[in-house]
Amino acid sequence: MERNISPLAKIFLFIIFFILYAPIFFLVFYSFNSGGTMYNFEGFTLDWYRELFQDTRLLIIVLNTLVIALLSALISTIIGVLGALSIYQVKKRRAKNTILSLNNVLIVSPDVIIGASFLILFTMAGIRLGFYSVLLSHIAFSIPIVVLMVLPKLMEMSPTLIDAARDLGASRWNVLTKVILPFITPGIFAGFFMALTYSLDDFAVTFFVTGNGFSTLSVEIYSLARRGISLNINALSTLLFLFTILLVVIYYFITQRNKAQVGGIRK
Repeated sequence: MERNISPLAKIFLFIIFFILYAPIFFLVFYSFNSGGTMYNFEGFTLDWYRELFQDTRLLIIVLNTLVIALLSALISTIIGVLGALSIYQVKKRRAKNTILSLNNVLIVSPDVIIGASFLILFTMAGIRLGFYSVLLSHIAFSIPIVVLMVLPKLMEMSPTLIDAARDLGASRWNVLTKVILPFITPGIFAGFFMALTYSLDDFAVTFFVTGNGFSTLSVEIYSLARRGISLNINALSTLLFLFTILLVVIYYFITQRNKAQVGGIRK
């Protein structure tokens, strides 16, 4: 039975969401300030957005960030799905728990340690810091996230589905493509979007492995903020916030569609 939320719980949730979103809306509001400061709102203007779109260097950085995020999310999703399938096939509980623990360590480890480790690795391997070092780093820290998104869906899947498919003469490839992958599709999409957002938001690891002549938005915003408050940062952050909301909406509709399809099949 569903329980109604108490008034105290509603107030608590309102306070939590207010604390989380108030700074974001404050930043968005002052991105339209013609005064050029975040203290007194003098009037509405779109000049900061026009200036932002006229900055060729910044547009290139945006493109770099999107390319890194999409490529790292795609590659890490493929590797993460294969990794989750491999972990699912492990029969010994101790071995499976050991692998999962090693996977989880990469998620809970501080970003500074991971970034410094990648920096040392790339330096020793002779890999030049830039596009490829950032891409490899983002793939590496996104794979464990994808594994954690996909593996629970595999655990939910009944082994009888696979046994029934094999009894009907399905090959291993058919079992994988027509039984397993359709069932874990929500987990795959969740892993992809999580990897995408982590790549877009990452600063600490990227700061260590980026080189001269290449930058991402997180590192660029940090460098701009150190020079002083500029409403260009507000405009750029507002667009990033809207892009993140768009990703969430897309993910929501995809999950709802998958649920509807699964519900139709079960009926």
